[in-house]
Amino acid sequence: MDTPTYEPAPEPDRTPRANTIVDTPATPAACAADYATAGRVRAEMDKQQGSAR
Repeated sequence: MDTPTYEPAPEPDRTPRANTIVDTPATPAACAADYATAGRVRAEMDKQQGSAR
């Protein structure tokens, strides 16, 4: 009787990569732009939080 052989899956590539979000400095102008464009998301979150209470 032959014993089955087990071939493990190859290891994933865990090499660190550059992250543009972390590498980009936070500036007041960038924060203000992010805040201005996220108004719809904040309103939707407020609406969902209100229905959960």
